[in-house]
Amino acid sequence: MPSRPRIRRRGQGVTTFVVGFAAGAALMVGAQSFLDANEDPDLAHYRQVRDFVSSSFVRDVDPDELLMSALKGMVGELDPYSRYYDQVESQEVERETRGSFVGIGAVFKGDLSKGRILFPLPGSPAEAAGLRVGDRILSIDDAAIEGWDRAQVQDALQGELGSLVTLQVVGLDGEHRAVEIRRGSVVDPNVRHARILDETQGVGYLAILGFSHETPDEFDAAFTHLREQGMRSLVIDLRGNPGGVLKAAIEIARRFVPDGLIVSTEGRGTPVPYYAERAEAWYQGFPLVVLVDEGSASASEVLAGALQDHRAAVLVGAPTHGKGVVQTIRHYDDRKTIAKVTTSYFYTPAHRNLQRDPKSGRDYGIAPDLEVPINDAERAAIMAHTWHFSTPLDSVRALRDWERELGEPLIDPHPVDAQLDAAVQLLTGELQVASDGQD
Repeated sequence: MPSRPRIRRRGQGVTTFVVGFAAGAALMVGAQSFLDANEDPDLAHYRQVRDFVSSSFVRDVDPDELLMSALKGMVGELDPYSRYYDQVESQEVERETRGSFVGIGAVFKGDLSKGRILFPLPGSPAEAAGLRVGDRILSIDDAAIEGWDRAQVQDALQGELGSLVTLQVVGLDGEHRAVEIRRGSVVDPNVRHARILDETQGVGYLAILGFSHETPDEFDAAFTHLREQGMRSLVIDLRGNPGGVLKAAIEIARRFVPDGLIVSTEGRGTPVPYYAERAEAWYQGFPLVVLVDEGSASASEVLAGALQDHRAAVLVGAPTHGKGVVQTIRHYDDRKTIAKVTTSYFYTPAHRNLQRDPKSGRDYGIAPDLEVPINDAERAAIMAHTWHFSTPLDSVRALRDWERELGEPLIDPHPVDAQLDAAVQLLTGELQVASDGQD
């Protein structure tokens, strides 16, 4: 007798489970049918094509590969500027936008795999640890680098912020020593080659390669340094500058423009204006020439256009690229990817649309006030020089000594540059041009 109720309860439990399972299964089937019936037709078609490719293509294809291709195609076909970045590409975008990276901060002579240091970057962990001009790396964390390729050396030098790496090096004097470096955040300099071109007239020069969050501070530091050396006028080189962080370009424009509009962005939503800030116009009235060319695009055109419209600078060189679009970036943290989509257009203070429009006969963005032609070979040489890391002043003497030992140049001089020559002549009064801001 006592066992019967237990048997009955067990049977009831099993019956309940079976009935519950059947009801749950029916609910799942019903839910799936509901979802299938209400699925977005576009997504349903994507699944159809994906399944066809997966089952019929000549080799097995990773589903993630198909998804990545679909996303890149969807965004990339919108216009020449919108793009979907995979994980590796997203890391590079982050570095360019941030303007810094984790590492030791050393510039190498020639192939990185040779391990020969040209110079440490100013303020870098490498400089703080005592790495010198001409040091040759023999081993990294007790692993000899002989036979390594560039990627292996780079991977070994990179690591977590604050981590230690020990290099065995031999200096130009033949001394072997161990250098322990704590990896840190290193500014990837966008402002380069700051120097005085004409000491008598006090003409300064600097190049801005792109705009990151660090660029305004880099610019201010270079400007202060040049002023301390006697600078009384400045050439800003934006040639080959593809743009970058809009806010950085606006901040630099505000250094020279005390009042009025810097730029506005106009698209599907309400226009967004960005105005000058009088309290930030530290260099108002400073004599200024800006070099531009067909490689000057986006944020560099914003800076050039604002300075031209406000008569704060004379533009010299060639017409700019004409990439007058604002792009919005969205991060997808679960996949560590980024999508960048065009969302609006730039307009200068005079309400000039910076976007090139070949249909209307304008296949450029901004026309310079003074156009100075150069040939392709000259431009290539100028760009190669500009994109090199500029030599820190503290390293010049050591590099000159090393040059004499090697019998080859280590500090490349500025190549023949008619556009830069014209800029200097404007600032020294040898050349005159009317800046009418017309394009």
